[in-house]
Amino acid sequence: MNHDPYIVKPGSQISLIKDYNPSYKCEFHQKGDAVKILKAGIFQLAKYQDILYAQNSYSLLIIFQAMDAAGKDSTIKHVMSGVNPQGCQVFSFKSPSEEELDHDYLWRSMKSLPERGRIGIFNRSYYEELLIVRVHPEILKKQQLPSFPQGNQIWKQRFEEINNFEKYLVNNGVIVLKFFLNVSKSVQKKRFLERIESPEKNWKLSVSDVGERAFWDDYMDAYEKVFNNTSTEFAPWYIIPADRKWFTRLVVADIICKKLQDLNLHYPQISEENKRQLQEAKQTLEAEN
Repeated sequence: MNHDPYIVKPGSQISLIKDYNPSYKCEFHQKGDAVKILKAGIFQLAKYQDILYAQNSYSLLIIFQAMDAAGKDSTIKHVMSGVNPQGCQVFSFKSPSEEELDHDYLWRSMKSLPERGRIGIFNRSYYEELLIVRVHPEILKKQQLPSFPQGNQIWKQRFEEINNFEKYLVNNGVIVLKFFLNVSKSVQKKRFLERIESPEKNWKLSVSDVGERAFWDDYMDAYEKVFNNTSTEFAPWYIIPADRKWFTRLVVADIICKKLQDLNLHYPQISEENKRQLQEAKQTLEAEN
C-alpha cells in the first residue's frame, strides 16, 4: 500500500480540508476485501512483534490523536488483536492529576514510555498540550508554571520541546509513529447519536463531548499547526481517513507493519558455546527414562 496520501511531509504546510478526505478509501469498493487484507496484516504484525520482543533493542511508540468518536479505541483493539499482551501496553491520557500537574507536561509520558522490545500505545498524548490547551488556554493557568511566554510564543516553544523530545527518543531506539484519525464532523455527529440511542454505548459519551463540537474549527486549526510544526523526518505524522473504521484499521496496520519491517529485525543469534550447551541439554533430556 502506498502511504504517501497519508503522510505529512516535513516542512510542508497542509490544510485538513483541502488536502485530506476523511472518507477516502483508496481502491477498495467493498469492506470485505479490506477486512481480508487486515487479517493478514494483523498476523504479520504479530510475527514482527515477536521478533521485536526477542531482539530487545528497539521499542515502538504509537501515538493516536483524534476528535471524539473517530475510532481510536476500536482501531487499537482490532489492529493489536494478534499481538502478545506481554509485549504491548496501552496508556489513555485523561486530564492531568494533581501529581502530574506538579511535574512538567512531558513527565507522565516519559514514565509511560515502552521498554525495549515492547510496543507502547498512547491513546491521546502530550500533543494535548498543543490542542485542547490551545483551544482552551485557561488550562495553562492550572499548570502552575512560574511564568510562560505570551501569545503564540508558548506554542512555538512547545513545538520545539516536543520535536527535541521525539528526536531524543528516536536516537535511543524508541521508534515514534504518530496517527491522526481524521473523522468528519458529520460522521462524528452520526456516531454521537448512535451512542445516545444505544444504551450499551451511553457510557462512551458525555455532554462535554457534544459541547466541544462548538470548537470544531478551532481544533482543526490547532491540529494543522501541530502537523505543520511537528511532522519531522524522524517522526512524521500520518493523517488517516476515519469515516470508515474498516479502512482506518487497514491503513494503520499496514503502516505499523512497514515500519517494523524497515527495522530489519531478527531473532538473537546465540554463540557456538551456547549451541554446544543446548545439544548437551538435548542429549540429557533424550536419555531420561
